[in-house]
Amino acid sequence: MVHVHAWRDFEGGIEMAKEVFTGRFTTENHENIVVFLIGMRINKWHAVSKWLPVFNAMPGMIKELYTHKEELGFISMENYFGLRTTVMIQYWRSTEDLMAYAKNDKHLTAWKNFNQKIGNNDAVGIYHETYKVPAGNYESVYGNMPLYGLGKSMNHIPITAEHGSARKRLSKEALRQANVQ
Repeated sequence: MVHVHAWRDFEGGIEMAKEVFTGRFTTENHENIVVFLIGMRINKWHAVSKWLPVFNAMPGMIKELYTHKEELGFISMENYFGLRTTVMIQYWRSTEDLMAYAKNDKHLTAWKNFNQKIGNNDAVGIYHETYKVPAGNYESVYGNMPLYGLGKSMNHIPITAEHGSARKRLSKEALRQANVQ
């Protein structure tokens, strides 16, 4: 799989994360989040006229998400492109924000176009999965990495003895105390 860390800043164009943070880092976990996986699968490579419009519908929506992050409740995302399958891992503030975006004009237009042009044609498939994750029920580790995933949008803090294990990081109190110090 090839990782493309794009669409980070549309005002400056596509930007790749540059600064590598040496050492081990984590993020706070005191906020509820929603993790949304969305993607497509090319089932028939020769049917370019079917799958390319689906693929091309995403950049406009991604630009809109980054341009209006705060008002939409969008936190951050990562993209992956495989040989047949793409996946976007998106982080949202709430399911309400995610559902509101699903009713947004740009998304509804893309969904309508998909249903009109593709429908049940098996040349291309689409999918999504939604996970509501309560505060304190997620943890992260970033070792010698640029800001990535939740680390791009949440407080990125060095791992110390107080939250050196996954078990400790899953404790809301441990991360709160580490941030106070």
